[in-house]
Amino acid sequence: MDNKKNGNILIIDDDRDVLQAAKLFLKQHVDKVHTATDPGAIPSLINTHTYDVIILDMNFTEDVSSGREGFRWLQNILEIDPSLAVVLITAYGDVEKAVKAIKMGASDFVMKPWQNEKLLATIHSALNLTRSRREVKTLKNQQKQLSADIDQPYQDIIGQSEAMNKVFGVIEKVADTDANVLVTGENGTGKELVARALHRRSGRSENVFISVDMGAIPEHLFESELFGHEKGAFTDAKEERAGRFEVASGGTLFLDEIGNLPLQMQPKLLSAIETRKVRRIGSNRAIDIDIRLICATNEPIREQVQSQQFRQDLLYRINTIEIQLPPLRERTDDIPLLADHFIDEFSQKYDKKIESLSESALQKLHEYGWPGNVRELRHALERAVIMTEKSVLRADDFLLMAPPGNANPSTALKSLNLKEVEKKVVQKALAKHDRNISQTAEELGLSRASLYRRIEKYEL
Repeated sequence: MDNKKNGNILIIDDDRDVLQAAKLFLKQHVDKVHTATDPGAIPSLINTHTYDVIILDMNFTEDVSSGREGFRWLQNILEIDPSLAVVLITAYGDVEKAVKAIKMGASDFVMKPWQNEKLLATIHSALNLTRSRREVKTLKNQQKQLSADIDQPYQDIIGQSEAMNKVFGVIEKVADTDANVLVTGENGTGKELVARALHRRSGRSENVFISVDMGAIPEHLFESELFGHEKGAFTDAKEERAGRFEVASGGTLFLDEIGNLPLQMQPKLLSAIETRKVRRIGSNRAIDIDIRLICATNEPIREQVQSQQFRQDLLYRINTIEIQLPPLRERTDDIPLLADHFIDEFSQKYDKKIESLSESALQKLHEYGWPGNVRELRHALERAVIMTEKSVLRADDFLLMAPPGNANPSTALKSLNLKEVEKKVVQKALAKHDRNISQTAEELGLSRASLYRRIEKYEL
């Protein structure tokens, strides 16, 4: 083993002298050495510390020579963390036990009293084995994610609902053209993601994608931002600057929140689109541009045309094709898929082990109106992952403030038929209590037997 210390070791043995001797020797060669006399502490220790190798005695309180406890705890360790290398030690070793230990997953078998050099070589090999196993696991996870990304044709746009499939169909038809596209939809529905998907699937994908948030540009800077300026063109123009049209030439220009474009700027944008030329402020020279234009808005742009806040001829120019993104409340079938995606994302980001959503949590997400759409769902999942101390997200992990009257219409009762009402109430109560029969029955004021009859009756 080299002189550089590396690795965290856990030693479990009921002989304190053995623990002391092993710790004094190994701490010269590894980062940390933890010891324990009670194997019952193993699950807690593994869950609260990161170990690279565990040295495990084979015999504790049951007897002194069978090795049964060692084999049992070996199996337990590998169930908790299959990547861990486990080295078994015993004073009563034989070939049969050694073979069995290796078959069960131990990395090696050491006899007491050990030779320091041999123990050190064994630990070195075990450390390398753990490192290799974890690297393989990481590569498998990366490959799994890459495969998932490849299988997902629109990558960041998550959805399998009928509404989203219609959106994907339009993208397929128009992506490889230079047609101007207007993407409409409420805030948080993913308009920029659609614009980027159009760019990635177009013949311009190897060139730039320039995004401009029209709502974030001060009105007096619009012309300079879009078309550029020459040095000295105005007080603060200390050097020449290319506008976004120039920078995007050859690629795609995405104008987000196009409805915020001041009325006096609209003729200049219309001229640039029609002539494919721009002029910087302070210059008479026309600069040729070659862009694919994609715009987006959450404003009722046709109402803006009627109120003369937006030019009709400009609207005709920017929406050769219009893609309407549905709000999340109209595509609730996608909520489980979106939730799984965000749980995976934030579990990795915050190093949490979140397995899934409970039925009650999923029911709560379905019933909420989502005024902020997918962006709000993403935020809600991120907060829940950060705050929870459980492996399964429950309904009370989500603090959702639905505005009055914004509940999902799909959750409203569609009939006053008593059987349908009863079925709906029982179904919601089961979801609320994660199918806990006692709690559900108490909530509904029923006996457990009565609740079971209704579950069977309504096939719940």
